[in-house]
This record gives sequence, structure tokens and C-alpha cells, in this order.
Amino acid sequence: MIKEFEGKTEQEAIDKAVAALNLDREKFDVEILDAGKKGFFKKTNVKIKIHMHEDRAEETTIDTKNSNTTEIATNSDFEEKVLEFVSQVITKMGYSSKVMIAYRKDNKIGLNIVSEHSAIMIGKKGKNLDALQLLANVYAGQIDNTKKIVVDTENYRIRHEEQLVRMAYRTAVQVKKTKKSKLLEPMNPFERRLIHTALNDIVDVETKSEGEGLYKRVRIVHKSTRRSDLL
Repeated sequence: MIKEFEGKTEQEAIDKAVAALNLDREKFDVEILDAGKKGFFKKTNVKIKIHMHEDRAEETTIDTKNSNTTEIATNSDFEEKVLEFVSQVITKMGYSSKVMIAYRKDNKIGLNIVSEHSAIMIGKKGKNLDALQLLANVYAGQIDNTKKIVVDTENYRIRHEEQLVRMAYRTAVQVKKTKKSKLLEPMNPFERRLIHTALNDIVDVETKSEGEGLYKRVRIVHKSTRRSDLL
């Protein structure tokens, strides 16, 4: 959910958002649409856009009856089997859905899940969707290991990528201003590559992955920061 608010200052606009939506500040990201301008006689308001975190989306119901998703016909036995597998997994989870081909690109096949339970398919920070995608790829690899399956619903992956990039830019601006490093939350390899790529051309800022295992954290560092300051 995206909403816009205004205030004399950024903090006032945020306070209005918290009061209107009954949310904790940690439950949404803020995008500055208009920083406001000072004139001789008056100052215009600051205008912000609120992007609610995905776990909040679990409280909403998704209407699939009016979905304008275009279904692409399957063109192989491989695709038929993968679609059937993902459908069966969701059924065994206890939910109804329709799984269809969304696109084909190089060796990737995109699947789209249409369901009134899409928020549950996504899960907190997309972890349920990632688990479905992992299972789909394990199954698909037993049939044809040259294909990669991408599973999505309600365009979550695109929205999530945009949210991550916005957050990365905001954090990079803070790092440039304070010259103090910032450690982001744990991310999977794809999300970390997205952050590294997005900030690659930002002057005076660099990124490093830290931690062990699949979910590592990205640290955004000012290039003038000494190594000893990170320890």
C-alpha cells in the first residue's frame, strides 16, 4: 500500500502517517516527493510517500477476480509438469490458486501465482515465495537442469526490488553525510547483488558483504572510513 502525506517538516509528515495508518515507524519506508521550499512570505509543505513493508500486506485481501494477468500457453511437457508441481505444493499448503506462465526469457521461465491468498504465498519479506521458487527449481532441475524457474505473485519481486534500491540510495546518502558506515539487514545473494549494483556508481561510497551462510548483510561504507573504524 502506498499513501502520501504532507507536513511543515519531514518529521511532521511522518507523524501524520503514523497517526493515520496506526503503524509503527519501522513498518514503512519514506520517499521524499517534495522537500518544500522557503520563500519570502511562506514555506511550502514537505510531501512524502509511504511504502508499507510486505509483512503488513498480510492484513489485506487481494481480489483476483479483476486481475488483468495475461496467461501464456504452455509449449512443452516440461512447463506442464512444473506448473502442476507448483500447483500441487500450494494445494498441500491448504490454499487455492492458479499457476500460469508469465514469461520466457533466455533460459528463464517466469511463473505467476494468482490467488486470493497471495500475501501468504509471499510471506514475511518474501520468504515463502523464495521457498516455493527453490522447490520449483529443485523439481525442474530433475527434468531439465538448463532451465531456471522464477516464481512471483502480484508483481512482488519487482516491487521488492524497487523498495530495496530506494532504501539503498537513502542509506548511501546518510553514509555520505555522516561518513559513518551502515549495516543493512540480512539478504539473499540476489538482493545483495542488487544493492552492490545500485550503489556501484555512487561517489565516495562502497559496499561490502559481511557474515556467513546464505543470508549475509551488506555494509555501506564511506571510502574515507578507515578499516579500524569498522571493527
